[in-house]
Amino acid sequence: MELESKAPYVLIFPLPAQGHVNSMLNLAQLLSLSGINITSLNTDHNHNRLVFHTDILDRFACFLGFQFKSIPDGLLADHPRAGDRFMEMFFDSITLVTEPLFKEMMLSGQLNSATGQLVPCIITDGSLSFPIDVGNKLGILVIHFRTISACSFWAYFYIQDMIEAGKHPIRDTMVTTLEKEDMDYFIRSVPGKETFLRIRDLPSFCRARNTTDSNLQQVKNMTRQSPRAHALMLNSFEDLEGLVLSHIRTKCPKTYTIGPLHAFFKSKLESKTTLLQSVSPNSLFEVDKSCMVWLDAQPLKYVIYVSFGSITVMTKDELMEFWYGLVNSKKRFLWSIRPDLVTQKDGKDQIPLELFEGTKDRGYMVGWVPQEEVLAHQAIGGFLTHSGWNSTLESIVAEVPMICWPYFADQQTNSRFVSEVWKLGMDMKDVCDRVMVKKIVNHLMEKRREIFMKSATEMARLAKESVSEACKKRHYHYNLDHLIKDIRLMSVITTK
Repeated sequence: MELESKAPYVLIFPLPAQGHVNSMLNLAQLLSLSGINITSLNTDHNHNRLVFHTDILDRFACFLGFQFKSIPDGLLADHPRAGDRFMEMFFDSITLVTEPLFKEMMLSGQLNSATGQLVPCIITDGSLSFPIDVGNKLGILVIHFRTISACSFWAYFYIQDMIEAGKHPIRDTMVTTLEKEDMDYFIRSVPGKETFLRIRDLPSFCRARNTTDSNLQQVKNMTRQSPRAHALMLNSFEDLEGLVLSHIRTKCPKTYTIGPLHAFFKSKLESKTTLLQSVSPNSLFEVDKSCMVWLDAQPLKYVIYVSFGSITVMTKDELMEFWYGLVNSKKRFLWSIRPDLVTQKDGKDQIPLELFEGTKDRGYMVGWVPQEEVLAHQAIGGFLTHSGWNSTLESIVAEVPMICWPYFADQQTNSRFVSEVWKLGMDMKDVCDRVMVKKIVNHLMEKRREIFMKSATEMARLAKESVSEACKKRHYHYNLDHLIKDIRLMSVITTK
């Protein structure tokens, strides 16, 4: 069958991190199901991991006009790309290596469609601003896709205002060394968050020595690029973040809410006949599904699932505090522990007897799980999470209350919204001791369970409604269907 050369064509370019890649590939599948030709551009490192750990090539082969391309990230193969080392890739290597190569590939036509079409539209991760400059030079429209929450994007956006007004909490000392009372001061300068956002809830980049910190400056500057894009996309929905979205649209008027993306994709599969019959993880890690057999043998809503995502790292002492807290809570737990989760390994692998026995009786540990499938399992009653945005949305859709232990970037803000605004769980940021872990796990799973489940049930209903026909009518100008129409129009305009 010949490829339809006149079909709209989009280049999709995510930031090279698990959560960003997963969201962008979900979007790629949705657009492909709508008849749009896609080129998905990943780093060489992540493309190779996707091919090795998933069925991604076979899964996307059913889409005519779909192709994968890759580009170097400038790092050695054994670079950890996690924890603090992630920022080396984010701001240094991508700028020095990936950015000039991207410009060269665009100019030479290497990123044209499988049919030879010129790129009329780029959907790039909103953390990457240089595609806007390339698009302006070549007459290509660029859409920014921020894979973080609207509430964290808005906090990022106001970092510059706080600095310029002299209201930024940094005072020539590490924020993390401030007294607890100082960390709990409210930030009054972010519109829509005046009554609940504290210093400790600002994005992690704000915990810098001073306002000239390079990471803080990079984040501040990149966020202010989004109004330059043709449109802004957010993996969120109006009933979840409507108040913040109304503020964002004063700066980025054409802001599309297209989430929860994973729920949209499932609804598309259910509503139409397609060669793509199942949902598979877009994972950069090897998925171990043995945990599903263990979950099948557990009582209803009795297990707390624990995962700190793809970038979080912790010390061995922190790991032990969580482990003791989980075992001492007497609750059953499923814990996803990446091989590179723990830093400062000392080579002593002996496990205290009480942890060994407690885990053997009530726990299950595994490297990396099929998270959507796990959260949807009837045995799961709670989620101890790093508050990454994909994890938060997946938990909301699955109707699972959360305990939040944020580590990085947007997660500090997400966790505050989970606990104080949406009432979907508890926030234990900046705390890591076995007594508190035990206490909070018992609160979530027992003492306050009914309260959290009431909020979780209602938010899950709204999330599922957001991908329904009713939502299209209520929020027509900001939904996925309208975005697809916008892409088709852009394709017509730029090819004339």
